[in-house]
Amino acid sequence: MSCQRNAGKITVPDDLRDVLLEFTISYLLEQPGDIIDYAVDFFTRLRDARQTQLIRPDAQTCSSTPDESVDEEPPVGRFATRRKSVFAETYNPEEDEEDDGFKMVHPKSDEQRQRLSESVKNILLFRALDEEQMADVLDAMFEKTIQPGEFIIRQGDDGDNFYVIERGKFEVYVKDPTGVDSLIHTYDNRGAFGELALLYNMPRAATVKAITPGTLWAMDRQTFRRILLKSAYKKRKMYEDLINKVPMLKSLESYERMNLADALVPKQYSDGEQIIRQGDTADGMYFVEDGIVRITILGENGREIEINRVPAGGYLGELALVTHKPRAASAYAVGDIKLAFLDVEAFERLLGPCMELMKRNIDDYEDQLVKIFGSKTNISDIR
Repeated sequence: MSCQRNAGKITVPDDLRDVLLEFTISYLLEQPGDIIDYAVDFFTRLRDARQTQLIRPDAQTCSSTPDESVDEEPPVGRFATRRKSVFAETYNPEEDEEDDGFKMVHPKSDEQRQRLSESVKNILLFRALDEEQMADVLDAMFEKTIQPGEFIIRQGDDGDNFYVIERGKFEVYVKDPTGVDSLIHTYDNRGAFGELALLYNMPRAATVKAITPGTLWAMDRQTFRRILLKSAYKKRKMYEDLINKVPMLKSLESYERMNLADALVPKQYSDGEQIIRQGDTADGMYFVEDGIVRITILGENGREIEINRVPAGGYLGELALVTHKPRAASAYAVGDIKLAFLDVEAFERLLGPCMELMKRNIDDYEDQLVKIFGSKTNISDIR
């Protein structure tokens, strides 16, 4: 993960930018008392989780910015000379008293909105947002047309906007200890930059210059914080509360619950809507946040028979993941419901400690089938 030098140019690897951004967001949400102790714990867990791909350093869609992730000082003695105000203005969502009803809206045509949606869909910072929050992001961003040679941000300036690239090539420069600008990265028609200076009270750590005509989408500092950080904070707290209501998950360590909360994706279903179809390949499991889910199986006459109802705080869909078989039952919404979805990859890496308990629960389901079919039936054999 070391920086590479090519013909005097310093290149910052993508995986370094990814890890620094992941750490920064986690730090801001947790607000620990000691940043060094927190960093040791964070990177120790990251190292231990590497084999299970808890964080994927080879992800190609992450677009964290090198301009905000590079120290201005050289590594040697950086803690003795580093700017003292770097962590002076960390954002605490709990202390944000801004009216949640306030929304920044920059009007856009349908064509502009479509182009912006395409530009932001692979940005790491936006992946955890639900549909409503993503709509707020699209509303809040404004378009900027860029000319060749134009400076977007300059090293040492105050942070004002966060930028997403729609098109164009942009070079990133950092001054070395002698004051000479070194090219460290080139964006080629995709990516985003400028986020970290908005999280702290710190000047820009690099300069970004356009080398072709281009188009950027920008979001101001205040809106960036309110939408992205506060939304991420509220999502984590909401799902931590949900996880605490699921008895099976009490065996997880606190950091495992935190990782699980971050991995959950909100899903909403209307009355009677099918959530799971018997016989389908399993893509994940669900936790019931609000409402009731009806579970059915196909009887011998081909008619669906209700075998269970899962209330808020319960979960469903785990059997196919445990047995590696197709879905053994169908699931339907009873009224309008809210679920939290955990995909199969996250299930395998995060719920290992709960696997034995889920396997024991298979017997409970099979006992219910005895009452229905009159004989012992393996639930994984039902199609």
